[in-house]
Amino acid sequence: MRGMAKYYFLALMLVLGCLDAFAQDHMYSQFFNSPVYLNPALNGQFEGDLRMNLIYRNQYSSLPGNLTYLSASIDYNVPQFGGGIGLLVTRSSEGSAYLTKNNFAGIYSYSVGSEDYVLSFGLQAGITNRSVDFSKLVFGDQIDPSLGYIPGSTTGADKPDFNNKFFFDAGAGINLTLKNFNIGGAAQHLNRPNESFTGTPYVLPVRATMHASFRYNLTRDDNMDEDDKSYIIPSVVFYKQAQAQSISAGMQYKRRSVNAGLWCRSGGAGGPSAIVVSFIFDLFINREGREKLRFGVSHDVPAGGLNYGNTSGTTEGSIGYETTLPSRSGGEHKFLGASRCYDFY
Repeated sequence: MRGMAKYYFLALMLVLGCLDAFAQDHMYSQFFNSPVYLNPALNGQFEGDLRMNLIYRNQYSSLPGNLTYLSASIDYNVPQFGGGIGLLVTRSSEGSAYLTKNNFAGIYSYSVGSEDYVLSFGLQAGITNRSVDFSKLVFGDQIDPSLGYIPGSTTGADKPDFNNKFFFDAGAGINLTLKNFNIGGAAQHLNRPNESFTGTPYVLPVRATMHASFRYNLTRDDNMDEDDKSYIIPSVVFYKQAQAQSISAGMQYKRRSVNAGLWCRSGGAGGPSAIVVSFIFDLFINREGREKLRFGVSHDVPAGGLNYGNTSGTTEGSIGYETTLPSRSGGEHKFLGASRCYDFY
């Protein structure tokens, strides 16, 4: 029971950290398989007409009240303006009190450019619901020094008057693809919404994201079909929200329908770092029709701050589907022949 008390206490600290400090957004290790979540400017930026993405993150699965995150998106490529319209749904569940966030957002993107470059802009707006189940929290006066946590015991701790909050949320992004170089940036919570459960203002800080990638062609034969070429793609992603920041740097090896990556993520000042291994498999159902199914998996191994044996690391799984619509005719897409952001993933 003493061991269980230790785990309940650790889970409690995770929840209280979310309640008492500025809440930080989750980030995906497979950022390339959640493009709309990474940057709204990447909305509508793909070869087909319709794209659907789903990604799930299970963080520290060995701890009670583990952290789980899910994002689902659907975006439609509008060739007339080289961008698109889309919908993003994100859900997070954190800690034993089930501190949850559900966000529903619409996205609009637009691109300008030529055969040499493509510059994309994206706008995002939606509604977020934040809630917590205070009855699931375990406080210090519910833990016996000898017996540990006693199920059904009551606490004298005061609970907030409300456990539910709705607020408007907005974001924007920009992305530039120039030959073999891709760089972009995004800012979320631009309106700095108040997500407090009490009368005291609790402002959600702006989350800033910067990402850059370079595609290096290992195949010297320019006459080889694009699908048979091999690439090394180094990337770096920087996140900052209030005092929390993180840098993820690494590279992918891409050949045909297989993509393998190795990443190192810094947790910022005092935060846990991790080594990330990722694999992507593209199943081309219809190459001529730009139809494909993508599977991705990654695993984070803590490199500092947390013990892998106690947390079991973090695992992500993703699935994506792209297709064309029968009503579309060929050659409609703008910037034909230019490098696009999706070429880097």
